[in-house]
Amino acid sequence: MSPFFRKIALYIVARPRLVAKLMKFGLNWFPAIRRTGCKVTAVSPDVRYIRVELPLNWKTRNINGTIFGGSMFAATDPFYMSILYLNLGDDFVVWDKGGTIRFKRPGRGTLVAEFKIDESELTEIRDLLALTPEIDRVYPVQLIDQKGYVCAEVERVLYIAHKSAYDNKMAERRAKRDLANILE
Repeated sequence: MSPFFRKIALYIVARPRLVAKLMKFGLNWFPAIRRTGCKVTAVSPDVRYIRVELPLNWKTRNINGTIFGGSMFAATDPFYMSILYLNLGDDFVVWDKGGTIRFKRPGRGTLVAEFKIDESELTEIRDLLALTPEIDRVYPVQLIDQKGYVCAEVERVLYIAHKSAYDNKMAERRAKRDLANILE
């Protein structure tokens, strides 16, 4: 995220009354999210909870008439990262590092995914980063149909670091790359 948009996001987060509506609107209009076919239906004012619905429609339907697995996976992509990014503040870097998906049953209707991070998780992250400059955290999410059946289980792996440690790591990589280029 560019520094300009990050400042806007942090400004909004500091004003809880604006958060839910603007985040929901912004996420739903963000092209990468729109193209997954999912829709953000709820955002808490503290941006620690996001609810997403993925309907079965012409954009998400596969050859079997069920929700395409790629749509299911993509519908879970940016949300945990966004929650942590906005709640940890400017001193931290958050990247979505990877993910896995296990399909349990075909999605034959609208699927719902809920993303939650509580204060104890944020405190634990800060405590761990006081001991080490960077960590990986795994966050599970389920895609559930209207009958309550789990259609897919997704695990998102997030990289979280102190901004200064991340900047130092990137500077070291650039220096190694530059040295390798000079020696060639």
